[in-house]
Formats: sequence, C-alpha cells, structure tokens
Amino acid sequence: MKSKYLKYLPLFVLALAASPAVAQEQPLSLHDAVSQAMAENPELKASKLDIDKAQQQFIVSRSLFLPTVNATLAVNHYFQLPAFFGFNGTEPDGKISYGRFGGDDQGTAAVTAIQPLYNPLAFPSVQRSRLQERESSIALSGKQTDVVSQVKETYLQLLVLNERLRLQQESISRNQRALKDSRSLLLQGKALRVDTLRAYTSVKNLEPELLKISYAIETGKLQLKALMGMDSTKQILLTDSLVVPSPGSLPSETEVYEAALGGNASYRVLALQTQVQEQQMKIASAARKPSVAAIGQYQMQTQTNSLDYGTAHYPTSSFVGLQVSVPLFNGFGNTARVKQASLAQSQATLRLNDAHEHLRANVHKAVADCQASIERIQTAVVVNETAKLSYDMIQFRYSRGVSSRLELTDAELALTQSQSNYLEAVYDYLSARIALFRIMGQVE
Repeated sequence: MKSKYLKYLPLFVLALAASPAVAQEQPLSLHDAVSQAMAENPELKASKLDIDKAQQQFIVSRSLFLPTVNATLAVNHYFQLPAFFGFNGTEPDGKISYGRFGGDDQGTAAVTAIQPLYNPLAFPSVQRSRLQERESSIALSGKQTDVVSQVKETYLQLLVLNERLRLQQESISRNQRALKDSRSLLLQGKALRVDTLRAYTSVKNLEPELLKISYAIETGKLQLKALMGMDSTKQILLTDSLVVPSPGSLPSETEVYEAALGGNASYRVLALQTQVQEQQMKIASAARKPSVAAIGQYQMQTQTNSLDYGTAHYPTSSFVGLQVSVPLFNGFGNTARVKQASLAQSQATLRLNDAHEHLRANVHKAVADCQASIERIQTAVVVNETAKLSYDMIQFRYSRGVSSRLELTDAELALTQSQSNYLEAVYDYLSARIALFRIMGQVE
C-alpha cells in the first residue's frame, strides 16, 4: 500500500519515507487520549495549582482570627551611654542637666502575644478566600471540559483527514485507470490524444492535495500530543474509526440555555466574581473601622560592661492589656479603595449580564448548527450514492467506447466532490455536537 502512493510525492518526501522508522507507533484510542489529557495536560496542571493557591490564601485569611506571637532579642554595645535629663534639676544658666549611667552592654529579650478580639477585615477576607477557592474549582472543571472537547475535536479531525487521504488515493487510482484506458484506446485509434492529456492532467492535479492532507495529519497529531502532554517525538496511531452517532432528538434552545447557566463554568465563574467583589468592597470598608486586640508581653533585660553577661542581673517584667486602633485619616486612601471596589462590583455585574445576553445567541447558533448538519448529512448520503452509481455507469459505457473521456472526468469529479461533501457534513455534525455539549458545560 505504501508503494502505491509514494510515487505521488516529491523526491524529498520519498527520501523521508524510505528512511527506517525511528520509533514504533503507539496505538491511541479516543478514550486513551482523553484519559491522558486529563492526567498530563499542562493547562489542567496549572489550574490545579490555582486551587492549591486559593487554599493557602484561605489559611492566610483565617490567620486574622488567630493570635500572633513574636519573640525579639536585642543586644547593644554603647560607645556613649544614653543621656537621661532632669535628675539634678536645672543648671544656673537655665539648662536642664543630664546624666549617663548603666552598662556599656545592654540586652533585651521579650515574647509578645496579640490576640485579635475584633478585626473588621477578618470575616470578609475569609469569605472572599472561600469564594476564590470555589471559583478555582469551577474554573478547573471548565478547563477540563474544554480540554476534553479539544481532544475529541482534534481526534475527530484526524479521523476525517485520514478518510480524506483514503478517498484522495482512491480518486487518484480511478484517474490512473482512466489514464491507462485512454492510452490503450489511443493506441487502438479509438480515442484522441487530448483525452490522454486530460487524464494525465487530472492525475497530476490530484497529487498535491495528497501531500497537503499528509502534512495536515502530521500537524493535527502534534496538536493532539500537545493537548495530551505527550512528547512530540513519539509516534501515535489512531485506532478508532469515524462513526456517525444517531442524531436522536436535540434539546431545545431553552433547555440548552438553562443547562448552560447551571453547568457552564464560564458563567458560574462570572456569577461568583460578583460575590467576590462584594466581599472586596466589605474589606475596603473595614479599613475605616476600629480594631480591638488583647496584648501580653514577657520581657527580660540586662546591662553589663565588657560583655560580661555571665555575672549580670536579668530582671523580668510582664504585662497584659487591651489595644484599640482607630483609623482617623490616611490621605483619603480608604475612601478611594471603597470606590474602586464598588466600581469593580459594577463591572462584574455588567459582564455577567452581557454574558447572559450573548449566551442566547451562542445557544441559538449551537442548536442551529446541529440541525443544519443533520440535514446536510441526509442530503450528502443521497448525493453520494447517486454520484457513485453515475460514475459506475459512465465508466462502464466509457470502457465500451460509448461515453467520452470528458463525461468520465465529470463523473469522477462529481463523485470526489460528493464524497468530500459527505465527509465535511459528518465532521460539521460531530463538531457541532461537541460544541453543543461544551456550551452546556458537559462532555458527551
């Protein structure tokens, strides 16, 4: 079979095809392709990391409710001791006297604990983190649906291209037989030289399309391997065949629209973003509210000379207290942040409403494409059978010298075109089904 169509390709392609295989082809079914893409697709792996990031952000937000404990240690060596004023009153010239005392080496160790009692930022921050974690999970499910749809569509495209390659080879074979017959009839004086030239031209015109389809298949395989996260140097062999499922009954536009609102990840994420922005506005408003925290500290101090800490005293002190922080003025920053959050929430609402309006148009197109492709397949089946019957009849008449070469050429072109139209209709139908389920957030 290989030698049958290698002669159609240019010499440099022949050289590549004649070289020994560097790797064995790996059988690949559609199910295997989808499974590997779900496990190895780089975009899915990145989306899973987004969930991990959101979970860590939730821990960060929850820490606003929990106490913070800090340990500090300071050791200082003074070349001049700190000055203390007012111990001996004032000097005759009115200046306040000062003195220096203590050790040249001083150390302090302290443990401070702060427990928030009322933090207006805490609750909305936790709520926002929960919404963002949920948003990441929904985005991952949407990305999984998209990847599965892309894998199915790419696999389907490769099956169609393989079928087109087979049909192109059959078309070339038919034209070669016609060329052989033309040459035979020319030698017998039953045909014109122009018929032979026309048959030769038809064969040569079909050869470039064969090469174009072969390149398209290689490109499609690279795209499929990229979706699967597979090494591009590995060779794959598709094991599934092109099957047209029964159309059955299509869902109505209303059913598709409602399914999309509840199942399509894009619209669910947009709805969550309005809630996220609502919490963001609460966080911005909370920055203008007071906060209350309990604080406690245990401290130990020492002073000595010549770094002789071994013989120094280490007196301790401790305290507990209540700390209230009231923001008064920060250059209108809080007011601007509240306004920003309000504008962002309005934007999210507008995007959601706009997406719902566009969804109606997308749903109408998806359903209409499915219906139109079904009708095209039904018509293409009839036309394909008619074109095949017509070609067989004219080929028989041509072999008996009754029909002209021009009639046979027209019949062959009509058969090739009808087969191509049928394949295109099948691909459009299967692609439309994938798009319909994809817009509903489902996988067929």
